[in-house]
Amino acid sequence: MSRLFAASALAVFFSAAVAHAETKVTISGTHLCCGQCLRAVDSTLKDMAGIKFQSDQAAKTIEITADNDQSAQKAIDALADAGFYGKLDNDKLKYKPVQTSDAAVEKLEVSGVHNCCGQCTNSIKKAVTSVSGVSGTSVKAKETSFAVEGNFKPGEVVKALLDAGFYVQVKK
Repeated sequence: MSRLFAASALAVFFSAAVAHAETKVTISGTHLCCGQCLRAVDSTLKDMAGIKFQSDQAAKTIEITADNDQSAQKAIDALADAGFYGKLDNDKLKYKPVQTSDAAVEKLEVSGVHNCCGQCTNSIKKAVTSVSGVSGTSVKAKETSFAVEGNFKPGEVVKALLDAGFYVQVKK
């Protein structure tokens, strides 16, 4: 009888350990303006091992359930590479920081931003031109790279894009 109890206790313990290993994260404030944005998220995450996800256009969220922290981090890295950004509700996971200079510049080349349609382009323009000192941008629909011009701090442009739900890389 005690062996049966011990075996049952071990089974419950290991079941709890397996359930505990699962990692959940909700990414909120992501730019998901249209079906093309949702399809881009789907194509980015659909074949990743150990990942389940659900995108919600109205809520601007992507919910990820992963087998473990490492798989969840790979999913977040893949979304960043696809140009998507948002606030994470899991402190163990992070987006890669975007390195910029603190000194003001007259031109900044950025790349890797998700920009599938006119709504994306308008949101990018709005974010970039909201930065003090920016006088213009060369962003065009469906192009993932563009220049920003004026007299501004690069970090402020990056922050404006991140706040708008776009991940971006700065060309050196």
